[in-house]
Amino acid sequence: MRTNTTGNKDTLEITVNKSETDTYKEIFQQPSVWEKEFNLLLNNKEVIKDFISKHFDKESVEIIFSGAGTSAYIGNILSVIYGKKGYFNCKSISTTDIITHPESLLPKNKKVILISFARSGNSPESIATVTLANKICKEVVHIIITCNKDGILASCISSNDLLLLLPPETNDKSLAMTSSFSTMLLAGLLLLDINILESKKEDIKELCRNAQSVLDQYSSHLEELSKKYFSRVIFLGSGELKGIAEECHLKMQEMTDGKVICKYDSFLGFRHGPKAAINDETLLVYFFSDDDYVFSYERDLVKQININNKVVAQIAVSGKKADVPSVRFDLEVNIKQEIMKDNGYIFIAEVLAGQLLAFFKSVDMGFNPDSPSVSGNIARVVEGVEIYKY
Repeated sequence: MRTNTTGNKDTLEITVNKSETDTYKEIFQQPSVWEKEFNLLLNNKEVIKDFISKHFDKESVEIIFSGAGTSAYIGNILSVIYGKKGYFNCKSISTTDIITHPESLLPKNKKVILISFARSGNSPESIATVTLANKICKEVVHIIITCNKDGILASCISSNDLLLLLPPETNDKSLAMTSSFSTMLLAGLLLLDINILESKKEDIKELCRNAQSVLDQYSSHLEELSKKYFSRVIFLGSGELKGIAEECHLKMQEMTDGKVICKYDSFLGFRHGPKAAINDETLLVYFFSDDDYVFSYERDLVKQININNKVVAQIAVSGKKADVPSVRFDLEVNIKQEIMKDNGYIFIAEVLAGQLLAFFKSVDMGFNPDSPSVSGNIARVVEGVEIYKY
């Protein structure tokens, strides 16, 4: 072990060329793979449209998003977005919950669309969830969104189901999911717009241009902040951005092998107990809403934190300038580098800030971001899970 006076106190003696790591490449490839994913869906839109028109009924069908870990967080985000579009009979349930309590969580007498997300498609829980749904639900069809054409999950579909294979480079080689997360999320969003997909081409180009600007303009600033000493990070977001905060908290914990402990919450929820986690070794990351109504609540919490607490640093991530009276942020990451009309995909770019911060902290602490689990507690594909007969 060595002592690093600029970063965290205990770091490993590992030197990596950060730009040569898979994690670095996978973070920075995201704008290009998002465009590839859009074109893949565009080329297959007739098959997808036919499936959607047959099965997506807002009144009679129940949509369940499912996955484990990062793949489950995709569903947490999409359940908010789908609700905005009138799909109130949708929910996010992790495969890890379905496996232990299938009859409590899977409807027996309703038509179900089970949308499964998976990077490798080889996690035992993902495969078992499909099997359990087929056994318990009276009528179920599947949409499988995966990055691995050779995964077991991709082979689980029938002729009535829909398989969406992402560009092969999204099957991240590194332990932490980065481009796999964001591209599966984008695919889930584009399903809602499949009937008007051609008209969304410019929105996707805007997303990719703005994401590239974030990577180009803020990487060095986030790297500099990562060198500060902090033992915990708290990520806050509202609505769909709570799911982005959730994903970012996991990235930091994974890439630092749990040496930096993280929490996430909504801005309003944070007051109800979790706020006790703030101390003078805390870094705060705020994912601010562009909605003025929502931002009013977020602003009030930030003002309160700055009156009551001393922290290491504060990062604001938003689509417009975060104006909080008497508060100076150490870094403001603006994800809208252009003035644009309402773009329902642009928020995806906010995850880049959390991914970069985690990556640079991992390097600063001496970890190899591609395989940071020196403890052996986590692996790229979950290990040690035995599925029992139900």
